[in-house]
Amino acid sequence: MAWTFNAPLSTLSDTPTVEKAESLWEREMLGGLTEDNNPIPRPVIWLVALTVCTAFCVTFPLWGQRPTAALYAPYVNSMDKPEVLAAKDDVEAMQKIVAINKGIGNNDAQLARHPLTMDDLRLIRPQIQALQSRPEVDLRDYTVVGDNVTIANFEGNYRPNGTRIRQQPWWDKGYTIDIFYLTAFFVGVFLVIKRLPPIQWQPRHGHGADH
Repeated sequence: MAWTFNAPLSTLSDTPTVEKAESLWEREMLGGLTEDNNPIPRPVIWLVALTVCTAFCVTFPLWGQRPTAALYAPYVNSMDKPEVLAAKDDVEAMQKIVAINKGIGNNDAQLARHPLTMDDLRLIRPQIQALQSRPEVDLRDYTVVGDNVTIANFEGNYRPNGTRIRQQPWWDKGYTIDIFYLTAFFVGVFLVIKRLPPIQWQPRHGHGADH
């Protein structure tokens, strides 16, 4: 089962391994269901590439985007407004908070993707207010994870005041992880396919090898 990289686009298996695979391919009839040694059709390759590119383009600003304390700060600041306090229940109160902050800034889409309930706001409110009381803190450096407001897991440049920018870069919306898995998938598929005999060889399905 040795590997060879003399002709990686043809096969990654050495001659004994290729001959063993050819012999097994000839002997195994699979109940009469045979398979030729053909390359992957080009339309299939283009379809996979198109699917990947389309997924990246369509979901460009969405993948892996994490809600920050700055995103929910306006909600927290609206909790004590008279119209919110006058709501008959939590559902109505939350609807009023959303309505008050709708159209303010450019966060409507992100807020829609990361909705909260009044109970959620009550849990994160003291944490966000504590951060707001510290002038040196940038709320965009903090991520909301469940009922916790924690320092974001990013390490950017240092500010003049010595604090570090911990904000998710515009280009990293989950792409780092996604590219890793896509690369692993395509490399894995390539290695599996190229361990087969070269496509120039076709099995005769029990009628003798054709080298």
